[in-house]
Amino acid sequence: MKLLMTLEETSDLILSGKRLLLAGSDELLKQLPKGTWVGGTIPYFMTSSGGIVSHNRIQVTVLRDEVNELKIMTYDEFDIHKIPTNYFSNGFTFIIIPAFSEVHQIFAKDCSSWAGVFNQPLVGWVSGSDLKDQTFASPSVYNGKTLEKSNNKVIVLHAQLHEPYHARTNIINLFTQGQGDSISFLKTGFEFEKCYINKQEVYLKDYLINNSIDLKLPIVADYMGAMINVSFRDIDPNSKKVRFYAPVFPGIEYRLANALDNYEQEFKKALKDHTKEPLFACNCVLNFLYANLEGKKAGSILSAMTFGEVAYMLLNQTMVY
Repeated sequence: MKLLMTLEETSDLILSGKRLLLAGSDELLKQLPKGTWVGGTIPYFMTSSGGIVSHNRIQVTVLRDEVNELKIMTYDEFDIHKIPTNYFSNGFTFIIIPAFSEVHQIFAKDCSSWAGVFNQPLVGWVSGSDLKDQTFASPSVYNGKTLEKSNNKVIVLHAQLHEPYHARTNIINLFTQGQGDSISFLKTGFEFEKCYINKQEVYLKDYLINNSIDLKLPIVADYMGAMINVSFRDIDPNSKKVRFYAPVFPGIEYRLANALDNYEQEFKKALKDHTKEPLFACNCVLNFLYANLEGKKAGSILSAMTFGEVAYMLLNQTMVY
């Protein structure tokens, strides 16, 4: 079950003993009772009737009976690399990461190097806040077992499945590499002054401005046929730095993505062969904003629209399920 529910309805589910994955406003999450749940802050959702912004509903995913055991844990910047050591022998691990935190950066840069990280599905999302909120509330995560709220730790739910069930994760990325210039970097990072365009060192800010690059399009790397996006955050007005929502890596060739004609139709096309309702799904708030998805449907899969998506590694402008 994956629904938008009121505070009271969600509280009743928690008190009834249901095990939940939650997404909603900080004002709602902080009022919930103790129970077996994890949550993160976000007000953007894709529903059966279309995209909405809601501060008075919580997206509720109820874990099914195939999950026979679980453990909820928090990790900080010093022990986040230990997440794979707590995997169950057969299951999946669900993670929520507060946006722009130290653990966000560490996970994004280092997770692919952690021993055992690919041994089972690691999925989740990056919590955020309403982009129109002038108070700049910090993205947060919640441990329902203790009601601990944090904006500098990750919350993780390790789940074990009954045999013969197994978990599988997948991504839907509408973007493909364009045929334009090759873009590369000498180190891992979220922000850069310089990069290499067709192996020539340039100021990235100047390249983007001089070529009228649409920053709504991500740069895309081809990982053996899997298209992985890195989205532009902004051009720092006080420096020559260009900032990204996910890190870029050395030794990887990026190219600007091909433009999309119609997000709504492209999602419908991408999802037409997916007949099974997934346990969990998330999609990117940049897709929500750039495609003006408020009030529009983007396929049949219900999801929170998040500040980043996790399928083993941090992704941008991608659906994970």
